[in-house]
Amino acid sequence: MTLTRPELETDYTLSRSAVAHFRTHGFVKLKNVLSGDTIAEYEPEITEKVLELAADVPLEERDTYGQAFLQVTNLWQDSERVLEFVSSPRLARIAAQLLGVQSVRLYHDQALYKEAGGGITPWHADQYYWPFASDRCVTVWIPLQETPMAMGPLSFAAGSHTFEHGRDLPISDESEQALQEALAAQDFPEVSEPYELGEVSYHLGWTFHHAPPNTTDVPRRVMTIIYIDADMRIAAPVNENQELELAHWMPGAQAGDPITSPLNPVLY
Repeated sequence: MTLTRPELETDYTLSRSAVAHFRTHGFVKLKNVLSGDTIAEYEPEITEKVLELAADVPLEERDTYGQAFLQVTNLWQDSERVLEFVSSPRLARIAAQLLGVQSVRLYHDQALYKEAGGGITPWHADQYYWPFASDRCVTVWIPLQETPMAMGPLSFAAGSHTFEHGRDLPISDESEQALQEALAAQDFPEVSEPYELGEVSYHLGWTFHHAPPNTTDVPRRVMTIIYIDADMRIAAPVNENQELELAHWMPGAQAGDPITSPLNPVLY
């Protein structure tokens, strides 16, 4: 495949301090990973697909999870242009370096568009939803515009990837309250900062994070890609969400199997 933007194929120089920060705190923010030109080239297609594929339910009729964002998964299956973006060796190589693994696969992508007036994203850890046998999974969070605090950028509890309390909580009002209290009691610093255009973050599956509401009059447009160790195996599901993930993303596979379906290609 020939990428329109060569930047998506070229290496990003990842500093030792960035890797150390990720391993200590469970996340890292990286500046200038993508240029404004590259974002401008792909954002319209991503946004068009989100608007085309997202469920059309009025904001006020949704629960807290639904009010947090419009969520559309595996856009790469619906657009060659999005496939170019999601398949970026540049982004995947950073994931492998941060995880300390030789190779990474795609788990899936997710567009997360927090609409104007969209509510909070409650505290949670992504890996609650995923039946993985190890913690070698990471999400890159890519804002498709400059993201000030008023727009609801991602906030992290630094070091919380080591904290096992609350890993059984789905995204909900209950997780927001329970984890806010538990994380504060453990003195995990909350890192809540705006994102510059081209700045992205990577966070581990067990790193707790949340986001404030979008109080602006424009949507917060974000694309995410979830990477897993290419040798990742499936763990026995421990909740209904993990059972659904196994059936949907790894059809025909079972606990102990490697994750090798056509939906999970090696990206680096």
